[in-house]
Amino acid sequence: MNTFPTLDAWLAHLEAAHPVGIDMGLTRIGKVKDALGFKFDCPVITVGGTNGKGSTCAIIESILLRAGFRVGCHTSPHLLMFNERARIDGVDATDAELLPYFEAVEKARASLPESVSLTYFEFTTLAILHLFASRGLDTVILEVGLGGRLDAVNIVDTDCAVVTSIDIDHTEYLGDTREKIGFEKAGIFRPGKPAICGDPQPPQSLIDHALAIGADLWLVGRDFHYEAQPGSERQQWSYHGREQKRSALAYPALRGGHQLINTSAGLAALETLCDRLPVTAQDIRLGLANVELPGRFQVVPCKPQIIFDVAHNPHAAAVLSQNFGNMGYFPYTYAVFGAMCDKDIEAIVRHLKGEIDHWNVTALPTPRATSAERLEAALRDAGVNDSPDSSVAIFETPADAFRDALSRASENDRILVFGSFYTVAGVMAYRRSQQN
Repeated sequence: MNTFPTLDAWLAHLEAAHPVGIDMGLTRIGKVKDALGFKFDCPVITVGGTNGKGSTCAIIESILLRAGFRVGCHTSPHLLMFNERARIDGVDATDAELLPYFEAVEKARASLPESVSLTYFEFTTLAILHLFASRGLDTVILEVGLGGRLDAVNIVDTDCAVVTSIDIDHTEYLGDTREKIGFEKAGIFRPGKPAICGDPQPPQSLIDHALAIGADLWLVGRDFHYEAQPGSERQQWSYHGREQKRSALAYPALRGGHQLINTSAGLAALETLCDRLPVTAQDIRLGLANVELPGRFQVVPCKPQIIFDVAHNPHAAAVLSQNFGNMGYFPYTYAVFGAMCDKDIEAIVRHLKGEIDHWNVTALPTPRATSAERLEAALRDAGVNDSPDSSVAIFETPADAFRDALSRASENDRILVFGSFYTVAGVMAYRRSQQN
């Protein structure tokens, strides 16, 4: 049996242990879960979707914490430290808390009569689930990594499943149409359990699957909706569900108008579980006021202004463009941009080229990344030329690209760092190193 003295050593081993990084299916991980023998005696909320998963998890978590519940929340990927993937009562799990559960997963895996190999995500997900199951929590929130039906978190039967949005992404694994992808996302639904969909135009495949298995389908616009009241002195909005109405709510601390639909889906989930996880209007208000999620249209108050956003597909880029347009006037916008090779770069550029003047494109420290040269070619094809008011430049690292943008931007300009988690994490790590 493999064993390692530190979390970093475990993670390095896991990155190399399985022949491929993504290996869809629940058979292998299911065998190891059975060998571990853990189970949850509390409600489990599973959150999937193309965009908005992390925000919705954070919103539900924040409200439940303000209501006094003990909450475990598993999200992915992380930005700066692996520990971000496992939060207990709002605090990242420590290395010391995680290590025994890494060892337990390896022991269970090694005990099987036939050898089973686990991906990095499968192994770490099992360790985090086992940790949560040992803590006597009141609820567990699980963010789907990729798709839904065959994703590692789907080995746990959920008490309420949320699908936030459905758009074209990860086509090599999930299919190349919204109907195919919708079916994969709907795989987290369970018979007789609430199935929340926050996509205003859900694929028919999602609706059909929910009906076929007998899930209790909640559709935005039919079973729940929100109403914004922008005319009020302080921006307020209201939530309307099947039984509950929440009025005079403040906007969530997460920026962007799209967060209202994520919040509504989260409130619908909490409405379905109100007998087991009751929350008051004050819990909701405090939860929304205090919710935090780094890297999701995160505006850093400095000069020049810095915005971090892990928008890495066309739908997220369209939302980012809309949010950008609502920020007011800035003479110039600089962008640090890096992305994975499976992304629709042309569509991302199409949504954002009207908002960005100077593009600093960067390579990323992973074999799955798009080359900076390909990003530059996409921008040139989209008509971005070099002039005093426009430019494209290539860099080896996100930190290099950011340093250049910082050297050229005036205090009245803004710098957008976006695309892959690697892009945002690279600049965040650089800024942290400069502050220490």
